[in-house]
Amino acid sequence: MSTWELLEKVRKEKPLVHHITNWVTIYDCANIVKSFGASPVMAHAKEEAADMASLASALVLNIGTLTIELIESMKLAAGAANKKGIPVVLDVCGAGATRFRDEKVYEILESVKVNIIKGNASEIARVTGMEVKTKGVDSGSVDADLSVMASELAAKKSCTVVITGKEDIISDASRVYKVSNGTDMMGTIVGTGCMAASVIGTFAAVNKDLARASASALVCFGIAAEIASEICTGTGSFKNDLFDCVYNLNRQQIETLEKLA
Repeated sequence: MSTWELLEKVRKEKPLVHHITNWVTIYDCANIVKSFGASPVMAHAKEEAADMASLASALVLNIGTLTIELIESMKLAAGAANKKGIPVVLDVCGAGATRFRDEKVYEILESVKVNIIKGNASEIARVTGMEVKTKGVDSGSVDADLSVMASELAAKKSCTVVITGKEDIISDASRVYKVSNGTDMMGTIVGTGCMAASVIGTFAAVNKDLARASASALVCFGIAAEIASEICTGTGSFKNDLFDCVYNLNRQQIETLEKLA
């Protein structure tokens, strides 16, 4: 299925995407999902997390603003998602920054089935066990072949791994996709990484080929950002224009600007 066909499917099916996510970027994550045509819900309380996940078509977890209570909610929601057979996306935001964060990432991965692990280069490197340091939530340097690293982790965890950066790398162990869409403007505002995880969850909700869904999600997100960067006047207008460009994304733009290998 092509990237345009997947976007059309999202817009037609309007999947419910349940989030337990970063408090800093939660509003932006909800808006980007809605702009793509899907339906976001943010239910963090452990008393309802599993029930909400059982209604959804995908679950997105993000450890950006981590607490013990949120981890418990994440495990309950992911357990319900596993039972229903819907994809679970884990954004390992800030992995490699603190021991607490690393421990909780491993706890989630050992407790429930995660279908897509998403992070920047140093976050994913830390999940693989490499001794790297993440600068808060910004990527540190990683001396490794990122395609190999993604493929090896995907094989080890039987999942899809997404490494975001100037070139996004997606692997399910048997295939590697590379997405070169995007713009440096994405790094000038807070939240594009978290939004990327939400977009991945949105596309994964309508396509069982999770590697392809992730790649198409990042193509669409990156193209919209490229178009927004050409019309914005600064960081504030860039974010608003990004939502508009996602909403108005069309077939010609995708087929002309897609950079997927």
